Formats: sequence, C-alpha cells, structure tokens
Amino acid sequence: MKNLMLIAVLLFAFGIQSCAQKSDTKKVPEQVLSAFKAKFQDVEKAKWEMENDTEWEAEFKMDGIEYSASFTAKGTWKETEHEIKNSEIPANIRTILDQNFTDYDIEEAEMGEGPLGKFYEFEIETDHDEFEVMIDSQGKLTKQKDEDDKDEDED
Repeated sequence: MKNLMLIAVLLFAFGIQSCAQKSDTKKVPEQVLSAFKAKFQDVEKAKWEMENDTEWEAEFKMDGIEYSASFTAKGTWKETEHEIKNSEIPANIRTILDQNFTDYDIEEAEMGEGPLGKFYEFEIETDHDEFEVMIDSQGKLTKQKDEDDKDEDED
C-alpha cells in the first residue's frame, strides 16, 4: 500500500512538472526577453505566446492591473495595453465616440501606448453592427466593422 501511495505521489509530481514545462515549450527569443526586461524592469513573471509569425505577446500584472505587451521577433516593442473601466474613459475621448456613433454600448475598453503615444481601443455595439474602434493621442478615430458579426447576420 505504501508503494502504491508513493507511486501516486510521484506520478502527481511528475504531472505537475510536465504541465509546467509545456507552458514554457515556446522558445521566446533572447532579444524579446531582453527588450521586455528593459521596458518592464519590475515585472518578474510574464506569460508568453506567439501572436503570429513575427510577433510575441507577454501577459503580466503591474500594480495589480493585467497588461499585455507586444514585441517583434527581433525585440522591438510595439505596444502595451490594459483594460479600463468605462468611467476611466477621458471626456475628450468619449466626445469623439459620441460624435461618431449614436446609441452605442461599449463592450470592452482598453488604453494602450505605442511608439506614437497613447491610444484607446474599444469594442462597441450599435443597434445593428459591432465595431472595433481606435482613437489615437491626436483624436483621430479609426473604425472597422467586426467581420464576425457580419458572418452571424448571413446565417
């Protein structure tokens, strides 16, 4: 019975070890890790995943807030984002939304920063459409109709 218990404990420990290794199977390039550490010196843990063939994304917490940061495979920082509450949206940004959309709901709001400065990203829903909206630090709005919503309408 002791042997059976010992085997069970060893298998459990091995299983945990194995799972931990699986989360680290992607080899983040050293250039990316160095760039991340230089930009976010106080962050000790990050979860990495490859966004596409040329971009890595780190998810981490800073001051109790969940962030994501993107880097090229060569270590160039692209952007950092975090979710914000609707009450945290600045009045001038809310005015731009109000001027361009009527009767909309904000499904998700994020504040980000990139090489060109701060920006805000929103997923909004109007009566019939969903949009991904970005407003940059100059107040320029770009919008894109959510293609997933379009597919649902065709079914």
